[in-house]
Amino acid sequence: MIIMGSIGEKHLSRLASPKKWDVRKKGIKYIARPSAGPHKMAEGVHLITVFRDMLKYAKTVKEVRSILLNQEIYVDGKRRKNEKFMVGLMDVLFIPKTKETYRMVLSKKGKFKLIPIDEKESNLKVCKINGKTALKKKTQLNLYDGKNILADKGEHKVGGSVLVEVPSLKIKDSFPLEKGSYVYLSGGKHIGSAGVIEEIKEKTIIIKKDKELIKTSKNHAFVIGKQKPSIQIEQK
Repeated sequence: MIIMGSIGEKHLSRLASPKKWDVRKKGIKYIARPSAGPHKMAEGVHLITVFRDMLKYAKTVKEVRSILLNQEIYVDGKRRKNEKFMVGLMDVLFIPKTKETYRMVLSKKGKFKLIPIDEKESNLKVCKINGKTALKKKTQLNLYDGKNILADKGEHKVGGSVLVEVPSLKIKDSFPLEKGSYVYLSGGKHIGSAGVIEEIKEKTIIIKKDKELIKTSKNHAFVIGKQKPSIQIEQK
């Protein structure tokens, strides 16, 4: 009973792991359970998966721990040493020693993947606004990744996004969810696609990707720019 309780607290079955995790389901029964953090378990992958399964820089959890303790590894501009820390959609991973910078995106199969991006984007991130809290003279923006930012009232709308510097969270630009906005799809059968909004109808949107028109739920829209992306979302 004690052993099973320990496994339940620290691990989860690979077969029951979130669909967005691109990990091998067979051959190994368990995978480490992520630590509580900015992303829900289904909305990110921990650094063990990042360095062992995605980047292939380690073969074991012990080797991942060694990398994190002996090298500077930054997620959204903050150094991380916990191998179970979650990296989610649009998060930026920066490795100063090798001058590698990656952004977490989604594949067309709906799996998390890392794409290499220019180092100049290592301190830039787009965050979706999930809610707002009215304060006396300011508005608190409640972002999709658990972050909160104080902003002037009336400048930003729920469903839109803000381009911020990390880790300072200084707002560089704001992108409303409206016709002409460039959106990235974080769910639905067109997950991982991106394009310009042609039309918004109540709970659905129509976006144009190249010459194709895509209709999907408005909830899947992650605004990342005006007419074009403000950040790199595809590998060059």
